[in-house]
Amino acid sequence: MQKYIKLNLFFLGNSKKHHIFRAKKWDKNLEAIFHKPVFTEQYEEIGYIKEIFGPIKLPFVSINILPNKKFNPNDTIYAKLH
Repeated sequence: MQKYIKLNLFFLGNSKKHHIFRAKKWDKNLEAIFHKPVFTEQYEEIGYIKEIFGPIKLPFVSINILPNKKFNPNDTIYAKLH
């Protein structure tokens, strides 16, 4: 069964290769999204979770966007768990 999890993230900015977000809410169970694909509300794959780092309670999340994919970082995004 595939499960999509809505990510409650705040966009901070871009690095050279990634989009950096800060978690608004975090549960330790969300660590399972590490290296998982990321999707828009229309379930279009836009990239994957590259890294989770920083404070344990409200970490930063780095998302690597696929080549030639455009998306609004302020839109709702989802991670897919297998």
